[in-house]
Amino acid sequence: MFYTYVLKSKKDGKMYTGSTKDLRKRLIQHNTGKSTYTKGRGPFEIIYYEACLLEEKARSRETFLKTGMGKRYLKNRLGASYL
Repeated sequence: MFYTYVLKSKKDGKMYTGSTKDLRKRLIQHNTGKSTYTKGRGPFEIIYYEACLLEEKARSRETFLKTGMGKRYLKNRLGASYL
């Protein structure tokens, strides 16, 4: 399985969207500062994820969720309190 995920920083409330094959390992990397893009912004919590059979589908969903339409989708799916 491949995962598309959305993290929310407990420090500054900002979100990060990514994709990975190992969701637990990736969350640990984000929380320990081993990810370049989120270093110094942790700790993080997973607020949303999707599982896909193909890596290309997970990356496609990641790209979509980073667009304006994707952000609206997340807002509708999760409710305004998460975003």
